[in-house]
Amino acid sequence: QMELEALRSIYEGDLCFRELSPVSFQYRIGESGDPKAFLIEVSWPETYPQTAPVISMDAFFNNTISSAIKQSILDKLMVEVEANLGTAMTYTLFEYAKDNKELFMENQPVNTVTSVSNSIAIGTPDVPGSKKKDKKEQLSKTQKRKLADKTDNKGELPRGWNWVDVIK
Repeated sequence: QMELEALRSIYEGDLCFRELSPVSFQYRIGESGDPKAFLIEVSWPETYPQTAPVISMDAFFNNTISSAIKQSILDKLMVEVEANLGTAMTYTLFEYAKDNKELFMENQPVNTVTSVSNSIAIGTPDVPGSKKKDKKEQLSKTQKRKLADKTDNKGELPRGWNWVDVIK
């Protein structure tokens, strides 16, 4: 209970921290636009802190990270868990991961998203002179007459055509 209150007060206003339930927490290591950012989820079992918390990296946020890197991060975090067994360690784990982010992700290839403007268009090539002219909408005689009745000689609607009578 004390660790839960401490976590809430420490990470109050921190956008990287999220409390999923009173015994389950997520923390994003790195900025949201960073390709080497990852998400750690820590869940406390009934006998925590005498037993190790459940650490997971199965969040959708981590889909770009290879499974070998995920396992490497989890292994390093489990070493830290073993060292802190018997004490409140969630904050320690999050801070350890933040401090060692570069070390954890050194072998992760950076996948940059290329812009759409670099994509290759598939289809017929643009040949000048072969473009079809846009057809104008053809109006019937009655449609033309109604349009002429609504507008003045310049083709504009008269002033106040869409005004609302407030008095009525």
